[in-house]
Amino acid sequence: MAAGGVTVVAVAGAVLTELGPWYYGLKKPSWQPPDWLFGPAWTLIFILEATAGVLAWNRLHTAPAMFVLVALLVVNGVLNVVWSLLFFKSKRPDFALREVGFLWLSILAPMLVLFAAVGWVGVLMLPYLLWVSFAAFLNWTIVRLNAPFGMGA
Repeated sequence: MAAGGVTVVAVAGAVLTELGPWYYGLKKPSWQPPDWLFGPAWTLIFILEATAGVLAWNRLHTAPAMFVLVALLVVNGVLNVVWSLLFFKSKRPDFALREVGFLWLSILAPMLVLFAAVGWVGVLMLPYLLWVSFAAFLNWTIVRLNAPFGMGA
């Protein structure tokens, strides 16, 4: 179930990520990672997230705890996909920048639940939190370099 969940999020994000003329026309900072790095980074992040989910699931012993964990991970998956929808498909990095704070919190919340419920397993979500922190700063920089966005821009 965990592998299926992260696969759905990964495929949806990949489908929504359009690296066409609009994206390549954006001004980006010199420190942006190369495009080829994003696939391996997300693959590692999703493997760690699925592993954390499975380890936690096997250690949680009550239905409410399992429900909270699954609900938090589903919310995170939805917010992850929405970011790609806003940034790439809608071509609105400014909207994606507003959304990324919610995405960041949706990573922190299950991390804290995992630390509280099963200890060290929460650390498996740390690369995801760090990557999205970096991506948020990159998103902010792209907005700053390219604004305004939207109708008539």
